[in-house]
Amino acid sequence: MNPELFSAVIIGLAGSFHCAGMCGPIALSVSGGAPRELGFLLRKITYNLGRIITYTALGLLFGFIGDRLRLFGLQQWLSVFVGSVIILSVIIYYLRYKSPVSGKLYRLMTPFFSRAIGYLKGKNSYSAMLMIGMLNGLLPCGFLYLGLGGAAATGGAISGAAYMALFGIGTVPVMLGVTMFGNFVTGKLRAGIGRLAPVLMLVLGMLFVLRGLNLGIPYVSPKDSVNPAVMNHDPQCR
Repeated sequence: MNPELFSAVIIGLAGSFHCAGMCGPIALSVSGGAPRELGFLLRKITYNLGRIITYTALGLLFGFIGDRLRLFGLQQWLSVFVGSVIILSVIIYYLRYKSPVSGKLYRLMTPFFSRAIGYLKGKNSYSAMLMIGMLNGLLPCGFLYLGLGGAAATGGAISGAAYMALFGIGTVPVMLGVTMFGNFVTGKLRAGIGRLAPVLMLVLGMLFVLRGLNLGIPYVSPKDSVNPAVMNHDPQCR
């Protein structure tokens, strides 16, 4: 797997332990049956599919933006920027600093989501579960921002969509586990992932920075092709 795409799964998996705390109550509320019933499992899968659909659509948009930046020769700088933000987020994590931005956005959006999700829950259908998952995918989250930055850094709409689809898939094991088994994410497991996640994020941030530096290292920092926009304006390239 491409290192960039692999990073999407890691960010999604690491972020899912955070999502379990913020979005877990929403996921737990969309039951629609007993845990041992097939319909219960299918509703949970449908809910998670809805989140992946939203993430993929956002990845398509941000990948397209990254593609536009690439045409202006800014894609490498974007990769360095995203990597730097990931590294900075690890430093902030160790400093125990919590940004109020996501929390404020979450509180502002909660009334709308509560009404919409409450209405859809009453439907108790697969289409309603899908819509709840799609709405859930729009909730502000620091790890979502990192994923979208990575999608933009891929420099293409399709690759950006694939990046965020894998990000969503990375969140599924924990989110599905929480909804199927309420005590799935124990304090001990949270502590273990809490120690491992920053290390993985630091490695990923360094990979993004190296990739943007265009050092000619295979798979890690390959030389990028000549910018098409530059070729169109350079007489020697004609």
